[in-house]
Amino acid sequence: MKINLTLFFVLPIILNAQNNRLKLWYKQPAEFFEESLVIGNGKQGATIFGGTASDKIYLNDLTLWSGEPVNANMNPEAYKNLPDVREALKKGNYQLANELIKKIQGKFSESYAPLGTLFIDYGKTSATKYYRELDIEQAMAKVNYESNGAGLIREYLFSNPAKIFVIHVKTEKSRSLNFTLRLASLLPHNIKSKNNLLEIHGVAPIHADPHYVSDKLSAIKYGENRGTRFTSKVTIQSSEGIISQTDTSLSLTGGTDAMIYVSMATSFNGPEKDPFKEGLNEDILATDQLTNAKKYSWNVLKLQHIKDYQHFFKRVLLELNNLQVGTFLDDLPTDERLKMYATGVPDPYLEMLYFQYGRYLLISSSRTKAVPANLQGLWNPYIQPPWSSNYTMNINAEENYWLAENTNLSEMHASFLDFLEPLSKTGTITAKTFYNLPGWAAHHNSDIWAMSNPVGDFGKGSPSWANWPMGGTWSSTHLWEHFLFTQDKTFLKNYAYPIMKGAATFCLAWLV
Repeated sequence: MKINLTLFFVLPIILNAQNNRLKLWYKQPAEFFEESLVIGNGKQGATIFGGTASDKIYLNDLTLWSGEPVNANMNPEAYKNLPDVREALKKGNYQLANELIKKIQGKFSESYAPLGTLFIDYGKTSATKYYRELDIEQAMAKVNYESNGAGLIREYLFSNPAKIFVIHVKTEKSRSLNFTLRLASLLPHNIKSKNNLLEIHGVAPIHADPHYVSDKLSAIKYGENRGTRFTSKVTIQSSEGIISQTDTSLSLTGGTDAMIYVSMATSFNGPEKDPFKEGLNEDILATDQLTNAKKYSWNVLKLQHIKDYQHFFKRVLLELNNLQVGTFLDDLPTDERLKMYATGVPDPYLEMLYFQYGRYLLISSSRTKAVPANLQGLWNPYIQPPWSSNYTMNINAEENYWLAENTNLSEMHASFLDFLEPLSKTGTITAKTFYNLPGWAAHHNSDIWAMSNPVGDFGKGSPSWANWPMGGTWSSTHLWEHFLFTQDKTFLKNYAYPIMKGAATFCLAWLV
């Protein structure tokens, strides 16, 4: 089998022998989050289940987290314990060292929060010839099926140029399209509907414990006039049919073709600013995005979106020869092909798809300045997601970006690289207060507030992971990687080198 990976040239993707697009497809709706189709514009995303009676869609914004700007000086005398830890280690008293180093811990990271859920209710009906796909060459999802003898087609895209989530629904039978839109959220919120506009407004917690610490209601804390605000605004456009509403829903009756526009925004205004008192005006942002997007037809929004996305996606060609080996699997949906592959059946197309799907996910979740893709990219339905869906700095945050430079997605890498500046600022305080050392350090976990302290809830975490201080140095290798691929000496001199030097300074001082 010959593998040919071509980089740094804008080339068309070589497809499988039947010239099918690279796509994931299924014969049934998703039942679980992990089976859904994920789309995103690098800042916001949607998780599509594709149900027939009701289509459930999770909504996320990369800047919606629990918490507020971190107090990096949270344990100002922690450093006083370091000499005793080292002395215990010299004497071989590892049990004592283990207990003493717990005094060199701080708070847990904050948690990535779910914005809400959009429901599109079509009503109970028989559905046949069901088909659901995620086209990763165009970054679009689609659901097709027949209902009451007529075909129904739903297309989904999340546009970066228009900053909008758009759903296009059409039926083959004139004036037979009926649906109702509803919004919900796990966070405190209110919903209102007026003048063909369905809105949800809410606020994130000021703290959310990791799920492995506590899953009780007390683990989620809110504060009056505190936390990151969020909103989503939804409207319908249809040349036929009647649009009606209740206090909490929008409905279309007797339509043939309709557009659903979903705009989202948060008040997050950077890691050092209070998101409630100094935050952005999320209401104005969402309104402006919606107003602008409604100027364009489905075809225009679609063309803009595809052009923008393929500018990055089509840079890389991966061609695996002997594609005929797996062509007999082409009529099988992705989940069934995976089962066949697990038994040892060769499937080069599936391997090409897997490779490009990784690039698709990075493009879709990492186009926000100084806010990297998190542990789940940007897709999350949980108020306490696994491991807080944070930046796990001992491998996962870096691992998200291992493919960035060598698969020609340098622009996506920038979200992580820009994040290292605020991380190094809090990390400088961390190095001083936790170790009395120069330079800067980051530990096992971080979050949107650029938290850098050893985690563990001030002595409750196992030192085997809580007190690992190499997050800053490992992250800094990405700065050098970016320079190796771009040869951008201005970036190296003015931005990367000072951060790298600070991480190295800490390491030299840390050594004994």
